Amino acid sequence: MNAVLAAPANPSGHVPNRRPDSIRRTSTISTHWPDGFGEPMVMHGQARDIFTDENGAIDVIAEDEFRIRATARREILAIEVFPDRPEAQKLVGCRAGGQSRSVLAEALPDEKAAGTPLYLLLDDFAGASLVAGWAWSRWGDDWRAMARAKGTASTAGKNGNMAGICAGFRPGSTALDDQGSARQDVQSFAKVPSLVEPEDPEGWHALSEQEGVGKRRARWIDIWREDGLIQMDIGFQDSGTTPEGDHRAAIHEYRVRATADPDTLVLASVDVDPRVLPFRECPAASPNAAIMVGTPLRELREAVLLELKGTAGCTHLNDVLRSMAEVPQLAAHLRNG
Repeated sequence: MNAVLAAPANPSGHVPNRRPDSIRRTSTISTHWPDGFGEPMVMHGQARDIFTDENGAIDVIAEDEFRIRATARREILAIEVFPDRPEAQKLVGCRAGGQSRSVLAEALPDEKAAGTPLYLLLDDFAGASLVAGWAWSRWGDDWRAMARAKGTASTAGKNGNMAGICAGFRPGSTALDDQGSARQDVQSFAKVPSLVEPEDPEGWHALSEQEGVGKRRARWIDIWREDGLIQMDIGFQDSGTTPEGDHRAAIHEYRVRATADPDTLVLASVDVDPRVLPFRECPAASPNAAIMVGTPLRELREAVLLELKGTAGCTHLNDVLRSMAEVPQLAAHLRNG
């Protein structure tokens, strides 16, 4: 790749060991296509909240799981939730994005208020399904032609026109071709190791095994109290399987450090470290995260979408920042100090 067009490709590796007296939330949404390219995708979402005491012992606070079958255009055909919440069936027929998120908020308000792992997973269906098809790009050079032949053109942007949807695709970006589509010839990715720290395997919930073409969105957030503040260490990665089978490839990876006032639960600081991104313009969104300082954490799911829209933000960084909305509920499990 031309060095001028280089993008961040510096994965951070294993998730760090858990801290004493901390909360950790991990979540994954794993996607595969049992009937092949262009056919419905099956998404398996898993999330877990744990408390680690001063001796390193784990107490599981909550665990949730879903299975969603969705069309290539990201419409939910079927959903199962574990433990079951019958209200989740209201999502059947919804298309990922603003529609699925608005129906989710109306159908499961108690889950949102409680900040459950399930709400994070279902909210994240929109972003995870948006980027899922990228996994096929690691398995052949003709996946775009396959998409045209199957009639499954990109649902991103305006029917595949990406101009202006985010910082990476701002007008004039080297990431765009003359028609406003993403330039695959300069798209970057990085080989990434397992997120599981070998010395701390309990730090993750059990990850779904993936064979063949597979995509995984993974998140983690550590929360603890230090220096009179709530501290947050957050990670995010979109990765896919590869034909070689000895590694995964990532297209998005962020690390974020943030703090919040423990009394007002307002965001006090945020620092974004873009580790892996597809285009050199993508990191331009990172400094704009500071706009959110002063926002109550509980309001971040909606506020980020309002303040960091279009070329001010990154779709995937916005998902990272929005995940802090449940920190107040999670931090309630920490000891005061």
